[in-house]
Amino acid sequence: MGYLSAEALAQADWKLILSSSPQSVTSLQNPGIKQVVKLRQRSHRDDAGLLVVEGYREVKRALDNKVPVAKLFFCPPLYQGKNEPVLVARCAERGVPLFECTEPVFRKIAYRDRPEGLLALCPQARRTLADLVLPDNPFLVIGEHIEKPGNLGTMLRTADAAGADGLIVCDRCTDIHNPNVVRASIGTLFTVPVAEASTEETIAWLKQHGIRSLAASPHADKNYTDVDLTGPVAVVVGAEQFGLSDTWMNRADELVRIPMLGQADSLNVAAAATILLYEVVRQRLAAAGR
Repeated sequence: MGYLSAEALAQADWKLILSSSPQSVTSLQNPGIKQVVKLRQRSHRDDAGLLVVEGYREVKRALDNKVPVAKLFFCPPLYQGKNEPVLVARCAERGVPLFECTEPVFRKIAYRDRPEGLLALCPQARRTLADLVLPDNPFLVIGEHIEKPGNLGTMLRTADAAGADGLIVCDRCTDIHNPNVVRASIGTLFTVPVAEASTEETIAWLKQHGIRSLAASPHADKNYTDVDLTGPVAVVVGAEQFGLSDTWMNRADELVRIPMLGQADSLNVAAAATILLYEVVRQRLAAAGR
């Protein structure tokens, strides 16, 4: 695993500027601004090996977790508080190329309807299962065929809050580096290790490491509270529309259901993941006498 090398980031139009003195950007036709706009498309993000990180909390979490920053664009009139200049200064100390934008220019590159005046370009992190570092009692979350960036981002946010050791994306449908994943995760994309693998690879890997898989199904006999989750465990949730594949349903170590007492027959995948992850937290805290 690793972020793309400095050499990879320094190619073509993305050649890094070594000076940390801010450059003023006032034109909507600035070539660098046009390049940032192109990153709205996945193909351009992947070609450049970059992702867009917008917002104070998101940029701060990138910096706090020592994620390299290729460029920082900032616009003081759009700041929401008094702490944004600190992040700009931290980037300057690292020698990050800085670009001070006028409000119209920043709004052109921003994804948010209410931009906060900070937008960073960072290298994509690409991990495999072999890159995940497991503690003695691992706790993982697995998402199969997750379709919506917002759901994947929310799952990351919950995984971080619940203290999960990693998130595995199986047979992905959405782009992990979509700006809306970063946004919905409020930057926890940088705090929770995310690996990609196929379902078959993941099942074999879990068996190899002695990690039990817990899959949610409305047709399961056991409630999710009736299963011991204090040992090594991976919570598995599936696509928003069709749920988990037959492979997971047939080969998971435990099938559990979340009781549905109203007319709705299922929960949003991120909501289901939250319930299951916090049951792991509840049981582990109780086992530790906390």
